Amino acid sequence: MKMILKKGVLIVIEGIDGAGKSTQAEILLDRLKAKGYEVAYFQEPSESKWGREIKKRALFPDSLSPDEELDLFLKDRRENVERNLKPALKEGKIVILDRYYYSTIAYQGAKGIDKEMIRKANEEFVVKPDLVFVLDIDAKRGLERIQDRKNKDKLFEREDYLVKVRKIFRNFKGENIVHIDALKPRDEISEEIEESILKYLHTFETNGVRLS
Repeated sequence: MKMILKKGVLIVIEGIDGAGKSTQAEILLDRLKAKGYEVAYFQEPSESKWGREIKKRALFPDSLSPDEELDLFLKDRRENVERNLKPALKEGKIVILDRYYYSTIAYQGAKGIDKEMIRKANEEFVVKPDLVFVLDIDAKRGLERIQDRKNKDKLFEREDYLVKVRKIFRNFKGENIVHIDALKPRDEISEEIEESILKYLHTFETNGVRLS
């Protein structure tokens, strides 16, 4: 049975490098599909020319200034919102997004750019998320988890820097923001995320947005 939402839902998974975002996003994708939901999955940086440039520059330390980073992330996000997020949401899909503008606030904010300015610059054009899951892990443990990655991110994956990034992530507050201890067992985290989402979807039904 297909569960078709009359209104799309945007779910964002956030956290520092090594928190397990991509793993949890992929588990969630499979679980929601198994329940019959129409689901789309995207990542940031995206595969736009701006996103590819970010990934290329990330292989080299100090290859971008904080302002250049911010400019590239904003350009990439604008394209991702228009090309991917809005169409999928318009089709009534549940959209799972691995990183969003919270990462930009945290990562570029940790490099000295005004966090409120970053937020406002993004909220001029982004789709506001329905739910945001912030996976929390200390910088050292996060980097230990990803030490075997083939392509090392030398622009962002530094322990002293990620300590600052984590602090900003931990300060995000809101009724749609859920903080989760990323050191919990993987299945426990995925069950917690799924339970929160299903509870949220239930409010759609009670508010007159039907599933069919």
